[in-house]
Amino acid sequence: MTTKFRLDKVAIYSTEGPVEYQFPSDLTVLAGSTGVGKTTLLELIKWGLGGDGQLAPVITDKVQDLSLEISIGDERLRLSRSIDPQKRANVRVTDLVTGDRLPDHQVKLGDSSLNTLLMTSLGLPSDMRAAAQTGRSTKAGSRITFADIFTYMYIPQAEINRDIARSQDSYLEPKRKAVFELLFGLADPDLFDQRSRANTLKGSVDEAEDHHQKILQFLRDSNTQSREEAQQELDKALAQQREAEEQRADLRDRIDPVTDRETQALRDLLNEAERSLADARKADVSLGRQKEELSGERRRVQGDLARLNRMRDAGERLAQIEFTTCPRCMQALKNREVPAGHCRLCLLPDETASTDELDHYETVQLKDQLEEMEKQLVFVEQQSQNGRQLILDRQKLVQHLETAIDSRTAERVSPRLQAYSDMSEKLAASRTAQKHFENVLQQWDRVSDLARAEEELRQRYDRLVREIEQKEENLKARRKYIVGEISKEFNRVVSDLQIPGVEEASIHETNYLPLLNGKPFRQFSRGGGIVTATQVAYWTALIAVALRERDVPYPMFLLIDSPRLALNEEQDLSAGLYRRLVTLAEANEGRVQLIIADHALPAAYRKDYDEIDFSYKKPTISSIRHPGKGNVKPLVSA
Repeated sequence: MTTKFRLDKVAIYSTEGPVEYQFPSDLTVLAGSTGVGKTTLLELIKWGLGGDGQLAPVITDKVQDLSLEISIGDERLRLSRSIDPQKRANVRVTDLVTGDRLPDHQVKLGDSSLNTLLMTSLGLPSDMRAAAQTGRSTKAGSRITFADIFTYMYIPQAEINRDIARSQDSYLEPKRKAVFELLFGLADPDLFDQRSRANTLKGSVDEAEDHHQKILQFLRDSNTQSREEAQQELDKALAQQREAEEQRADLRDRIDPVTDRETQALRDLLNEAERSLADARKADVSLGRQKEELSGERRRVQGDLARLNRMRDAGERLAQIEFTTCPRCMQALKNREVPAGHCRLCLLPDETASTDELDHYETVQLKDQLEEMEKQLVFVEQQSQNGRQLILDRQKLVQHLETAIDSRTAERVSPRLQAYSDMSEKLAASRTAQKHFENVLQQWDRVSDLARAEEELRQRYDRLVREIEQKEENLKARRKYIVGEISKEFNRVVSDLQIPGVEEASIHETNYLPLLNGKPFRQFSRGGGIVTATQVAYWTALIAVALRERDVPYPMFLLIDSPRLALNEEQDLSAGLYRRLVTLAEANEGRVQLIIADHALPAAYRKDYDEIDFSYKKPTISSIRHPGKGNVKPLVSA
């Protein structure tokens, strides 16, 4: 089951108006001199399908939008993409069967990308990866996209006489071979996934092995004891710990009865004395705080009393002064009319009542407060002295009791306590040794875990490799058959074309590229007409075999740019190329679409295909005036 792919219509929307081209025929030739825009149109088709087509200056300067109508699988879609750099990241999609506008699809790879839409329409998964040969790489491989499929559908002018599907770019070799195998049923998505997983799993195995070896080397370099030695030392430390614990428990049992009633009474007195000492110190602190507060209050009252005295003194002094001039504004007050009983200065009524009695009362109150505060300070100071004496007494009592207790226990308890302390140190040392050897064993456990993880990864990798090898073995017969069929078809086409110097042509069994006289085509010829003729023979042979097999997802579409570019005056070879293309289209009516752009066409076959003619007066973007043959600017990558 070959996959249907047809280009039905191209619409170009320029600043000067739209231009449209229909492609109803199985074979269409875009004819015209160099520079009229044939390659521009083909690169626009690639651009409209989400590729990185090269855009001519006339496109970037004058064209706003591009629309393609395609039939792909069971779908009919209109893809519209803007030339504007700010908008070109999205493609507008319309279902031409239902007329529904679908969500916009991104050119960038992703779940809602144009790539996913096109791959799905071709009946292919969009998440496949082309891994390098199993065992030679640790990378999952590059993602297989519609752009990779399109290299089997489009022969650009830059490669027509130089290379086949960019085979000279070695980094693309795994992907080119993977696409060939996919399109001819020599591998399936499951096999691609297994190859990808095998490579990433190999990377995990290598990483685990490297980590394992580094840990082992570290243990060797640090003179770490072996697992057996560490286990023996740990067992020894555990035995020492148990022995120390038993001996210390025995000492504890023998120490406890030594404490008699008198010693216990002394301890109780010591505890009581220490509590009394703590209470005395707390009371001393409280009295000190109270003394500070009373002193502060006394200073405040003394300040108020001094202020009152100063006010009374100032009043008595000012009362004797008769102002003749205002002390503020210096105006004369002698001729000023002053009501009787009023102040000459402020004109307020004179105070009739004396404030001496009031001032005397306030003074008496403040002095009484000072006297009371002095008494309180004397009392607090006396309490503080008593408290300090109590602290000294309690300190002496505590010291006396401690001495008495030490004296009673020195001869009876201390030797046993020393033995108890020694045993505690021995127990601590055994626990420290135990922890050290446990850490050593943990390192060896880590090594064992790493070795186990490495082995598990290696076993998974080996199982996966065996599954891949089994699948590839099962596909070996089909690969031999398909490559053999393509070789026979390719050899027949090369023979019909009568390519100069070629006696035998075939397809390489593993890289699927042409062999001419048993040599890779690049070694047989470095360029020119032989490579161009080999290109046409190769691609048409692929299509012919795919059409015969039917059960392969090969898209029946081929876009060729300028096959006669390198043929020069080799008219017979040119005629043979077109004879091959016409025969292929006629023999498979409605099942294949070929679109060729060329500058000079063999007259004998013009009746056998649709032809769209271009000239400098009528270029491909006919709504834009052509600048003339000498003013054509080259294409640039978008």
